Amino acid sequence: MSSLSIWQQAWDAAQPRLHSIQHVLASPAFPGQKPRIIRVGQLDAELLDAELVHILTEPVSKALATFNTSMKARFEPELALLVQLVLYRFSVWSSGASYGAMLQGLRYSVPSPGLGCEPPQRRRLIIHGALTILVPYFRNRLHAYALSHAWPDAPAFDTRRRAWDALMSLETAHGVFSLLNFVAFLWNGKYRTIVDRFLVMRLEPSQALLTRDVSYEFMNRQMVWHAFTEFLLFLLPLINPRSVARRLTSTFSSILPAPSPTQKIRTPKRGKYHSLPPDQCAICAENDSLNVNLGDAAGALASYTPVFPVSSNSDIEPPYPITTPYLASCGHIYCYDCLAERMLRAADDGSRGWTCLRCAEEVRSADRYRLESESENLGRTSTLSGAENESVDDGEKERSDAESSQGDEGSEFDFSSEFGSGTGSLGSYTFTGSEA
Repeated sequence: MSSLSIWQQAWDAAQPRLHSIQHVLASPAFPGQKPRIIRVGQLDAELLDAELVHILTEPVSKALATFNTSMKARFEPELALLVQLVLYRFSVWSSGASYGAMLQGLRYSVPSPGLGCEPPQRRRLIIHGALTILVPYFRNRLHAYALSHAWPDAPAFDTRRRAWDALMSLETAHGVFSLLNFVAFLWNGKYRTIVDRFLVMRLEPSQALLTRDVSYEFMNRQMVWHAFTEFLLFLLPLINPRSVARRLTSTFSSILPAPSPTQKIRTPKRGKYHSLPPDQCAICAENDSLNVNLGDAAGALASYTPVFPVSSNSDIEPPYPITTPYLASCGHIYCYDCLAERMLRAADDGSRGWTCLRCAEEVRSADRYRLESESENLGRTSTLSGAENESVDDGEKERSDAESSQGDEGSEFDFSSEFGSGTGSLGSYTFTGSEA
């Protein structure tokens, strides 16, 4: 007998043993073939299921709130119960895994009498659904009913108070057991909840070789957007929108070609209050129009729409009289307080000047204004009424001059005491904005 035939006989005799070993290695009961237990996937599956219930419940709750606000608070637990039952029917009952578990590549399984695992039976799934859906619903309803009927405030010997204490004891015990079960789950990764441990149902990978491919694209996008929003929340309070708008306007105006003189003559600028009579202050009119009565819609619109009464030479006082008139650099007259407040505000904003409400021109300086015809009228009156009236007029002039000099000394602005020959101004205020 040759050596080749001896080796052939030994190989043929070992074939049944080799086939049995190969079968054992290929079976899922072999420890080496069990996939790695992923605890994060099981926790993510629970979060995905809760988020799915919230997404499906929220639109229906909003629809109920449009009909009746109390209906949403009254039937919201029943709506969540209905959504959970429907999802359980088409996920765990049909395929043995919830939608969150399917997204994580997991499914429920129970240990079989042999060495392998098998899908859970219908009876076990019914008990699982009742414990995970119906029991929490009845617990929430009982808790809300007890609080609405003041069970905690009942006397100690009352049945309601005893039922409340028993309910609180059960909730405390459930919380303690849930904590212990979670610690055990982190240790071995077998049973995620108390119900799963009670029914011996565990989530296992649906495939023998599970590949966990994590895409960080959404996470990176979320982190970038979160950082961008936080940067905006930090930066926006430091930006003055008025100054930015004025700087952009000045930049574009310097880039764009300036209109020709003929175009300027053909299209004169007009401000918001160009039609206001000249003996009235446009700033006072604008401030009055901004005092809108929000209680009355018609009155608010009427007060916001500027209506300019026609000024006449009658004895009726105008609605917006000019007090302490000042002549702006554009040639229009305003109250001293109004004009100074607007120019100081423009200087604080960093702009070059304040925009006139009548001609829309930039106002960069202002002078004290006094009518030239006033002295002529005083002269005519003095010649007609005699020496007594003339002395009175002279006294009034001296008092007015003294008051004007005192006002110039008490003002915080620098007024000049020189009288101009053509303008008749008593003082001047020059704009000291960003241009200076």
